[in-house]
Amino acid sequence: MDTTKVEPLSGLNNRSIDWSPCLRLWEIICRVPTGLQRSLSLAAGDPSMLSVLLLAVLLVASCTSISFAGSSNSLMDISADGKLLACSNRDSGTVTVVDLISHTKLREIAVGKKPEGVCFVGSTHTVATAVYAEDKVVFLDADTGQHVGLVEVFDEPYGVVSNGAGSKIYVTLDYPGQVVEIDVSSLRLARTFDSGDFVRGIAISPDERRLYVTDFYTALIRGLDIKTGEQVDQWSGISSENLARQIVLNPRRPKAYLPHIRSRVNVAHGAGSIFPYVSVADTRAGEGRRRTRIPMDAFLGNLVTANPWEVTVSPDGLQLYVVFSGTDDMFACHVVDDDYEEFTYRKYLRVGHNPRAVRVAPDNETVYVYNALDFNVTAFDTKQLKPLAQITVCENPLSAEIHRGKVLFYSALQPMVGRKWISCSSCHPDGQPDGRTWQNPEGLRNTQALAGMGWTHPIHWSADRDEVQDFEHTIRGKLMQGRGLIQGDVNPSLGAANSGLSEDLDAVAAYTNSHSFSLSPYAKQGLTPAAQRGREIFFSAKSKCTNCHGGPLYSDSVPREVDSIVRHDVGTAAEDPSELMGPAYDTPTLLGAYRTAPYLHHGKAATLEEVLTKHNTGDKHGVTSHLSDQQIAYLAAFLRSLPYEDPEPAARKMGLIKVK
Repeated sequence: MDTTKVEPLSGLNNRSIDWSPCLRLWEIICRVPTGLQRSLSLAAGDPSMLSVLLLAVLLVASCTSISFAGSSNSLMDISADGKLLACSNRDSGTVTVVDLISHTKLREIAVGKKPEGVCFVGSTHTVATAVYAEDKVVFLDADTGQHVGLVEVFDEPYGVVSNGAGSKIYVTLDYPGQVVEIDVSSLRLARTFDSGDFVRGIAISPDERRLYVTDFYTALIRGLDIKTGEQVDQWSGISSENLARQIVLNPRRPKAYLPHIRSRVNVAHGAGSIFPYVSVADTRAGEGRRRTRIPMDAFLGNLVTANPWEVTVSPDGLQLYVVFSGTDDMFACHVVDDDYEEFTYRKYLRVGHNPRAVRVAPDNETVYVYNALDFNVTAFDTKQLKPLAQITVCENPLSAEIHRGKVLFYSALQPMVGRKWISCSSCHPDGQPDGRTWQNPEGLRNTQALAGMGWTHPIHWSADRDEVQDFEHTIRGKLMQGRGLIQGDVNPSLGAANSGLSEDLDAVAAYTNSHSFSLSPYAKQGLTPAAQRGREIFFSAKSKCTNCHGGPLYSDSVPREVDSIVRHDVGTAAEDPSELMGPAYDTPTLLGAYRTAPYLHHGKAATLEEVLTKHNTGDKHGVTSHLSDQQIAYLAAFLRSLPYEDPEPAARKMGLIKVK
């Protein structure tokens, strides 16, 4: 270009203006080739050349969102050109594509069981979807609705992000805590990074040199070097931080935003056990105040919100939105450049049932909220925050009873909860445990998964409830402080039935009992030789494992009359001085034990090996003292392989009863 022919912009004078902020802005807001950055630096001495390049900066800044499409995980994503929205529908096993020009649903595409993260690949209309329960990443053509490929992964893919060129995507595997890199052109796994425990959230930096991932059960943020796959940084919170499933980067500032809760396990009270937060991490290297927590239950006076699920930042980096799945609401916020307050209140909005995703359009004109249990997406204009449209993304695939029960299960509002901080899902999100051991009034209690619970009544480690409807006592008690679902008195636990006294309470039971098992990733090709040896030990008469953990559910806890309930003293009550109800406990199923550490009622066994050795004094928990270290390893390998087949057909064949 002949720069002598270009007139400088009026009023620009390179001798009187410090251009360094512009250079820093350029580096932050867009992925600029090194040569062009160098040209901008050189142009600081040439007003005419500077005029052209600053115009380019402004043009690129106005299109910043194109660079950042698909750069942080979410259950929704918007294409780089702003024309399409993709939304995963966990309950229906589909992905819906929405036309954002007309705000109409274009198509719904079946992808498999429990899809989670979606992202547009680069600037294309190809959508990558993490299908959580089928261990695969599915690629879709959003324009045609056709499947264009899939990649199988080890287990539980959750978050998905893409690089700008659309040549690579990165996917978190909740279990076993990995990130996989997928080459898009060949649809092959290129690399696997070990990246913590139960990894869900993921974001890619604007310069594409770093991945930021979150540990679900600790809210720890890790920085991974994309070139090497090594961890190069981390941002730790406090020990009570929990359920961090997403992370978002600010396109304008070196900040990362992380929605999560705080689980205070020593407080069994609704006013002090669960708290909502958004943590903000400074992604710059070095010492100092690198992470801060913003309490979202005191963000607007004494207005309490519960269970933050996702957060998003506008393409210009100036606005932040966070949705709360427990209280069905959203905060719109102003981002503050002060490294202290971080963001301030702008507006409070009521949204639909169980909002799980939020995204801002590339033109910064519209913010979209996914209401998971209304099965729709609501559009709000970003200026007035008034609703513009509501788009149904799928039909309700659940029965009326289970749908009602799920709404109540996730609700932190009356009649379930009095003070809003907590819901059933705060400790059992999507039927999974919260990874915590709580100091309850009766003693230490490790949160259990809900999978298979319909087959393994009674409930609780102490088997002190023989039906889910007995949790009306919890709803009305100190923990939840709700009005309750039964009109009138509640029957005592293990007493006369509470089922049939409230349709809503029966609906909660129906939903809670509906959770099924996922097959173990360690037995996809059948039992390994080590697991086969472990199976022989498990079923041997000498080990006595099957005395308690027999049958297709690997438990002798089955629905039965109250006076016939079976409990076992396995010697663990003495390890908890606070225990009031022991020493005998209900037998938990072993199915899915590979991903439910810690173990035992008190949560003191960190591994399956510790269950069989350190916490098995006197061989009360199966006869294992005669086993060698290698045999213990074989037995643990077998336990990690459970279930290697669907247990329900065998349970039905045996005549076992599933409570509904």
